[in-house]
Amino acid sequence: MPLWKQRLFARLQAPEGDGGGGGGGGAGDPPKITPEVQALIDAAVATAVTGLKTKNGELIGDTKKLKEQLQAFEGIDPVKVKAILSRFANDEEAKLIAEGKIDEVLNKRTERMRADFEGKLTAATTTAEAAAKRALAFQGRVLDDAIRAAAAKAGLHQHAIDDALFRARSMFTLDDDGQAVQLGADGKPVLGKDGKSPFTPLEWLEGMKEKAPHWYPASASGGGAGGGGGGGGGAVKKAQEMTAQEKATFIGANGLDKWNEKVRTDYATKAK
Repeated sequence: MPLWKQRLFARLQAPEGDGGGGGGGGAGDPPKITPEVQALIDAAVATAVTGLKTKNGELIGDTKKLKEQLQAFEGIDPVKVKAILSRFANDEEAKLIAEGKIDEVLNKRTERMRADFEGKLTAATTTAEAAAKRALAFQGRVLDDAIRAAAAKAGLHQHAIDDALFRARSMFTLDDDGQAVQLGADGKPVLGKDGKSPFTPLEWLEGMKEKAPHWYPASASGGGAGGGGGGGGGAVKKAQEMTAQEKATFIGANGLDKWNEKVRTDYATKAK
């Protein structure tokens, strides 16, 4: 038995007022522990130890159970979870769900998704329309340049090019290679005279020399109605004798000033 316990029991057994000098031995002698006292001590110690063992077992069991429960949350950040739960508690949808209004929650979500989709669709449509507009403008310039080049090669008067452009735009389009072609009812390019190559603006303009001779100089159209430098080799008609087409051919070949001069001269000659 430890010394401190022996001394404690010695003080408890000593009579009150005993100075420790008599009857019980010297002050330094350990007290005598009777069997009855020892039994009480052992019982007290056993009770204390049993309580500690029981409490320790409970703590170990609780710790084991807690570990098992925490395994279900392995890898989850408790701070983030707490924030989510806090937001969920204050969220409108959470309140609706708690009230059993599931359909209303679904409708709200559907509406948000629809609005988001429509916004993106509108933006995409606007972008596509702007791109298509730019592409059409670019194609128009390329087509006009192709027709102008063909007009120059065919020998059109400068003043006739705008008229030729106006007609050609309704006839020709650009293929995938950027070439001006005429499409048939089947959506395929119309073939030219050779039956192999696509019908071109140049071929069309060459054919217009008979249908629109006023687009060309008199020498190019084969007409003899030119005057004042027209150079057809035939008799020059008076202004009042010309058809509308011949007048247009004369103006195209010689210019408006020459035509006005011819009109004055021819009518003056008639007056004589």
